[in-house]
Amino acid sequence: MKIIVGLGNPGLKYEATRHNAGFMVIDLLAKKLGIKVKKIKWKSLYEKVNLRGESIILLKPQTFMNNSGIAVKEIVDYFGVDIEDLIVIYDDIDIPFGTIRIKKSGSSGSHNGMKSIIYHLNDDSFPRIRLSIGKKPDYFDLADYVLSGFSKKEAEVFDREVSAAASAVERILSEGLDAAMNEFNGMDYML
Repeated sequence: MKIIVGLGNPGLKYEATRHNAGFMVIDLLAKKLGIKVKKIKWKSLYEKVNLRGESIILLKPQTFMNNSGIAVKEIVDYFGVDIEDLIVIYDDIDIPFGTIRIKKSGSSGSHNGMKSIIYHLNDDSFPRIRLSIGKKPDYFDLADYVLSGFSKKEAEVFDREVSAAASAVERILSEGLDAAMNEFNGMDYML
C-alpha cells in the first residue's frame, strides 16, 4: 500500500492559493484515475484505488496546514504502512520557480506542514515532492504570501509544475523513486 498525501488548507477560501499545491496535485491525480477524493476519515478527505494490483490512497488532510501531521499519523498508524510508502506533496518557496524537486527524505525546511508531519511521525525518511511557488517578495509577510493566489503568467507555469508532480507520482508508483528523481529533478517548467 502507498499513501499519497497532498498538503493544503481546507475550504474554498484557500482553494487556489500557493499553499494548496499538494491538494492541486491530488485533485489532478484523482481526475486522471477517474475518481473523486471525497470520503472522510482520519481527519482527511481520501479515496482508495487499486493501481496495477497495489492499493493506493490519495489523502488531503483537513486539519489545516500547520497540523497536517495529526491526520498523516492517524492514517499511517491505521494501516501500519512503512514510512517509505508515504509520499508527501507540498509547496516550497526555497527552490526556483518553475521547478519541482523529489527527495527520498530530509528536513522540513521552513514548511510548517512538514514540521508537523515529521514531529508526529518522529521520522523524516519518507519521500516528498516539492513544487516551487516562487520566492517571497521582501514586502510580503510569509503567511500572506503562501495564502495568496498566482498571477495569470505564474498560474501557467505552476499548472505545468502540478502536471509534472502528478506524472512524478505515477512514475514513482510504476518505476520507483530513483526513476522519478532522474526524470523530473532539474527540469525547468518555465518554458
